[in-house]
Amino acid sequence: MTPQAEIQLIASIVAVACALPGVFLILRRVALMSDAISHSILLGIAVGFLFTGSTSHPLLVALATASGILTVSLVEGLINTRRVKEDAAIGLVFPVLFSIGVILISRYAGDVHLDVDAVLLGELAFAPFNRMAFFGLNLPQGVWVMGGILLLNLLLIGLFYKELKLATFDAGLAAALGFSPVLLHYGLMTVVSVTAVGAFDHVGSILVVALMIAPPASAYLLTNSLPRMLGLSALYGVAAAIGGYWLARTLDANIAGAMATMTGVFFLLTLLFAPEQGLIARALQRQRRRQRFAVEMLLVHLSRHENEPEAGTENSLAHLVEELKWQPDFAQSTVRSAQEEVFVERQNGLLLLTEEGRQVASRVLQR
Repeated sequence: MTPQAEIQLIASIVAVACALPGVFLILRRVALMSDAISHSILLGIAVGFLFTGSTSHPLLVALATASGILTVSLVEGLINTRRVKEDAAIGLVFPVLFSIGVILISRYAGDVHLDVDAVLLGELAFAPFNRMAFFGLNLPQGVWVMGGILLLNLLLIGLFYKELKLATFDAGLAAALGFSPVLLHYGLMTVVSVTAVGAFDHVGSILVVALMIAPPASAYLLTNSLPRMLGLSALYGVAAAIGGYWLARTLDANIAGAMATMTGVFFLLTLLFAPEQGLIARALQRQRRRQRFAVEMLLVHLSRHENEPEAGTENSLAHLVEELKWQPDFAQSTVRSAQEEVFVERQNGLLLLTEEGRQVASRVLQR
């Protein structure tokens, strides 16, 4: 396997590992928690480095995960005071923890690769050089580490799928059935912390946040089914990882930054072109509703003056423009729509209701 393929493989595994728990963060409306955790784990990493003098010691993973849980606990504590809202609590906690981590790294880890730039952006280009051999396979360490975390995420989501689904959509019902929404919440946040810790060394904290939020947010615009949302999130993450690599190669740019950019590009495209939730689809729906309402107004107007002495005046197109305050082009368009649906017909310059048009007008008046 070439180094280029290994980089894309690592990035794809990271993308799926991040996107799966990210789905539940989006559905629980705690997306910012991923940002808080991915930054605050730097404190645990810095403290672990001070104790061990190594960037690969298992203690770093434990302390970084503990930092993530500490972040969640502090945020929950502030929210429970009922004096601070969730977004403000997150904004208060993680900058403090992250800043302490930055200070410790700048002060005590300036001579190793554990610097602020590496933490924020990572450097996937160097991932193929750090290798490990298992089962006769000599692959980059990132494949083994993130592959293990991905399997762990899949296992936990598979085992606790029903509980997570219930606690996400109806925490009260979950508690009534004997589940602990708080325990499930902290379990999910632990998974997020472990995933962020494993990924940050390869892709940096910025891409971790992007992969946890953007792919699930894109999938959310396409489906209301949780299983499909999980699958689409994984596909979006892989597409952003591979597309970002080739974008970085084309522009000679940072790989993680290009991948994060591609997550935004895919989200923007989905936001614009999603069949039901996209901005273009919504604009067309509003236009259709506006046109439908105008047609119904036309039918009601014609029905009220039908067979009346003033019908010759009221049912002319020119009078519609004057009385209903419609622009001439809009009036013409509305009449054409009504004619296409066989609701009205023109005779001697007047608009006359068809039998079907009378029925529609009658239903509108009965609402």
